Amino acid sequence: MIEPKILAFACAGAFLGAVVLSPTAFQAAKPKKQVAPSQPSYASAVAPIVNKYCITCHSGDRAPLGIVLTGYPDAASVLKNRELWSRITKNVASGHMPPNEMPSPSKAQREAMVKWLDLTLTGDCKLIDPGHVTMRRLNRREYDNTIRDLIGLDLKLAEDFPSDDVGYGFDNIGDVLSISPLLMEKFLKAAEEIANKAVQVTDSRPMHFDSESLKVTQGVSISEQSQVFFFSDGQAYTDQYLTMGGDYRFKIEACGQQAGPEPAKMAILIDNKPVQTFDVKAVEKHPEIYEATLQLDPGKHRIALAFTNDYYRPGPPAQDRNLIVRSMDIYKPALKASAMSDIHKRIVFETPVGGDWQSSAKRILVKFAKRAFRRPPTADETSRLMKIAEYVHKDGQPFEKSIQLCVQAVLSSPQFLFRVEKSDSSQNLDGYELASRLSYFLWGSMPDDELFQLAASGDLQKPAVLKAQVRRMLKDPKSASLGDNFAEEWLNLRKLALINPDPAQFPDFDEKLRAAMMKETKMFFDGIVGNDRSIIDFLNAKYTYINGQLAKHYGIPGVDGDEFRKVSLVGTPRCGVLTQGSVLTLTSNPTRTSPVKRGKWVLEQILNTPPPPPPPNVGVLPDDGKQMAAATLRQKMEQHRKDPSCASCHKKMDPLGFSLENFDATGAWRSKDGDVPIDSSGVLPDGTKFQGAPELTAILVKKKADFVRSMSEKLLTYALGRGVESSDKCSVDQIASVCEANGYRFSALVDAVVTSDPFRKKRVIGGKGK
Repeated sequence: MIEPKILAFACAGAFLGAVVLSPTAFQAAKPKKQVAPSQPSYASAVAPIVNKYCITCHSGDRAPLGIVLTGYPDAASVLKNRELWSRITKNVASGHMPPNEMPSPSKAQREAMVKWLDLTLTGDCKLIDPGHVTMRRLNRREYDNTIRDLIGLDLKLAEDFPSDDVGYGFDNIGDVLSISPLLMEKFLKAAEEIANKAVQVTDSRPMHFDSESLKVTQGVSISEQSQVFFFSDGQAYTDQYLTMGGDYRFKIEACGQQAGPEPAKMAILIDNKPVQTFDVKAVEKHPEIYEATLQLDPGKHRIALAFTNDYYRPGPPAQDRNLIVRSMDIYKPALKASAMSDIHKRIVFETPVGGDWQSSAKRILVKFAKRAFRRPPTADETSRLMKIAEYVHKDGQPFEKSIQLCVQAVLSSPQFLFRVEKSDSSQNLDGYELASRLSYFLWGSMPDDELFQLAASGDLQKPAVLKAQVRRMLKDPKSASLGDNFAEEWLNLRKLALINPDPAQFPDFDEKLRAAMMKETKMFFDGIVGNDRSIIDFLNAKYTYINGQLAKHYGIPGVDGDEFRKVSLVGTPRCGVLTQGSVLTLTSNPTRTSPVKRGKWVLEQILNTPPPPPPPNVGVLPDDGKQMAAATLRQKMEQHRKDPSCASCHKKMDPLGFSLENFDATGAWRSKDGDVPIDSSGVLPDGTKFQGAPELTAILVKKKADFVRSMSEKLLTYALGRGVESSDKCSVDQIASVCEANGYRFSALVDAVVTSDPFRKKRVIGGKGK
């Protein structure tokens, strides 16, 4: 559509030309006049196709999957339901809709419709909307990794946390990472445990023991006055684990019922060996304190008090010597610098000089909070921490105790538990925000010192520096996080732990084989990342990593033992991830293969074109433990596809799944299912015929642009912690294009993601979409 101003300007120009130019000149200029080609519109490119080829099915209450395409008279109505029309665009572009047996638009009509929808739903690629990212809580793995890198303790406390919810296929999506009361309780408990283990404290308060906390043997009882009464030879004891060695000071309040030629005697025993004996001359009305300093080693000890000189003489008058202990206090040794752990020294890197403890505390807390919050703390945050330290100091606690409680407070703060990005008027992330996005993307953990330095200087925002950091970080062992987090969720590997093939049908499957399958796929992924290979290897690599057990399962000779090694798959029907045991097992049922699950997996994980959920009350094939012949399975599936509500999706899924039928429910090769030869042929919706996994792989490689775009979307989703939206289409296209131009190398894909606008920028307040 030509803008009114442009039309007016053109008309004015034509009028002036007619007045000024002579007829000859006018005729000479005429051939140069160009008429702008008409641009496709909703009325010309979309409405006719929808009305002619779609409305027949997609209208009324019985519309397949509830997709009703009436009520869309213009472009504005389309934009109100972007997600639906984005799905429609994909299905029309791929040829999946309308179904093959239904009348279809011409190629030109299809291309015009897709072009208009792409432009309309995406908008102007020059006006990039980086999208909104919800403030993201650290998920369980990120929490454990961050504690490891922040504190130096690999405690794996998050294994006891509730499971993280999953969104868009990943468990690091901000919109689903909520905090329940139970999780908050776990966070607080973990913070206390971590702080106590990290910061060592000499507690000026003693360990106090009395009649309620001491255990007693024969010859000892608890009196009515709640005192420990030794009426014969016996012991009162406690078992303690001492975290440090040194001089422990004992203060025991005791007295005796005196009789005979000597006073009552009391001994301190350590691990049943007497180390100190006292003459207890005090009497009941005037108990006294008996003190001793003993050198004790760290570790578990039994600390006991014993009455060693029982005396009794019958009367009259009777004489009976007894010992009474009211309490025992044990003071811990002073903390020496030589006894401090490296973790303690890294946090408490200085001690107060003179009475100026505040200056030391502030420097310690600012440094720790900066690393924990992944940015410098604000003046208000520092002030709040200092108030905690002051409160502890006024209570008479040691300096280290104030730091310990402040560390606990930091680890309980939303600034630590969440990845927070400022909501300001700047569209660009600041250096610290960018460093956090990068480190949690590639390492699943907090930035290291080098990233912090680049963030502070502002150099990290330079594309060349950003790419250099990508290379460094991918070579770091912490990049294994991509395999542990991204790969496991992208390929659905975590579901493998829930799959239990029927032991009667698959007796060779055990926990060692399950673990070997998982390790094969993760080593395969790590090999592509670590060696910076082409991501097309995920589809067609003729190599893998296996041990003896997995080699036997695959029928590959020459591999023995438990050690994994890289082997060639040349001459075998296996290649890439599609034919690895992990994927084939997790996409099967316990008693048989599932072409639907396998086809759905290819659509979702490889092509990123997931089918919609099945309609309600749709029939399912039985999986009751009875063997189903391959021929019967195909017949059942073909019958299932005759249902119009099922046909469109199953025509996409089933051929992909049947191409993998030569692999049984645990990924072992077979040529027959029982006595019936395997038929692994298939026909794609566009009419392409193929036979088996190798030919399917060849088709996927031929159409690798679809896989590269799928991989770009999934990696961007994981990196951002949010779902990819229609406004991200230009960025995804650019990422895929950069990856292709650089030989599909994994590092090129990561480079393109981290230098993209959605990764480096944020939606500003009042910006697009607000």
